[in-house]
Amino acid sequence: MRLLPMSPDKPWRSIKAQWKKDAESVGEDFSTFSNGSYAAFDALTKDGDNPTLYCLSDGEKIHAACQVSRLMMSKFPTPILRARFVVVSPLYELGVASAVQYAQTMVALFSGIVWLSRDTLSAGHVRFFLKSPGDAQFFAALQVVTELSPFSAFAVDGALIECSLKEAEVPEMA
Repeated sequence: MRLLPMSPDKPWRSIKAQWKKDAESVGEDFSTFSNGSYAAFDALTKDGDNPTLYCLSDGEKIHAACQVSRLMMSKFPTPILRARFVVVSPLYELGVASAVQYAQTMVALFSGIVWLSRDTLSAGHVRFFLKSPGDAQFFAALQVVTELSPFSAFAVDGALIECSLKEAEVPEMA
């Protein structure tokens, strides 16, 4: 799966239409199911596309979405990436997908954010707001910083992952 910016060819309304079909395929009333959980995205896209919205796609379906912002915070000397308003397809929330698939999706979403911090939206720190404190279990192993870890610091506090990335090593020229 890849984390991609929402684009005119895959706007929020198109994702909601896909998720409406997903919910209704298991007998869920989407109009009441989606109350609240999609409000942030509805507001962010009210005036058209929003460049801070990203979606996790397998090429056919969107599995999750979030808002990603690159900004400065007083407690960090360099820009950070903040990922919040995480939403997942109703297939995960309604039990069609397994708990393992949900965990894999959340980890893939976080991995995509880390990738963005190393590439398109360069940042030395990541603040990733989980859907729930219960999701922290999927990231417990990352709290042990090892030589091969991309993190110099990694903490989970409630529903917030906060991590600092090691400086990217530049290969020496021979």
